[in-house]
Amino acid sequence: ADGSVIGSASLRRQAQILAKNPTLKCVNFRGNVQTRLRKLDEGVVDATLLAYAGLKRMSMEDEATQILDYDEMLPAVAQGAIGIQCRDDDERSLRYIAALNHGATFEAVTCERAFLAALDGNCKTPIAGRATIDDDGIMHFKGLVAKPDGTEIHTVERTGPVADAAKIGTDAGEQVKADAGIEFF
Repeated sequence: ADGSVIGSASLRRQAQILAKNPTLKCVNFRGNVQTRLRKLDEGVVDATLLAYAGLKRMSMEDEATQILDYDEMLPAVAQGAIGIQCRDDDERSLRYIAALNHGATFEAVTCERAFLAALDGNCKTPIAGRATIDDDGIMHFKGLVAKPDGTEIHTVERTGPVADAAKIGTDAGEQVKADAGIEFF
């Protein structure tokens, strides 16, 4: 409802919320899931956003009152992906890690990170992006950059072959940068 207080420590989420409804008030909201749910129950805030995957992992999915679609709230770049770093000369470890690699996730994250790199993103600029691969092997990317107060938001969509994942992300970032203008950043 208009004027509601939303708790979120994420500038990306706050910007997207305020872009949709500037009458809302977003407040910095930290703590583990149980702490945030307790604060919600105590009326400190009217609503909060929690990762559904985290709720599921903790067998708390019944706490979710609504699950947002990606068209409603884009995630952070590489959200949910797990990265493993290894010395490039450690052949044994590299073989083990290669067996853990999920190709589609790797390509999606490659696209998303190229978008972030093109924007020279930092933690003070709300940036979101999500790449997916359809059944025909085509990559679809949606991204955005916003002012923290949600008053200005620039979105972009790109598609192309998975082999061009980095190019798709870079091109999307360059387009958003051109649309927003250098003064935006």
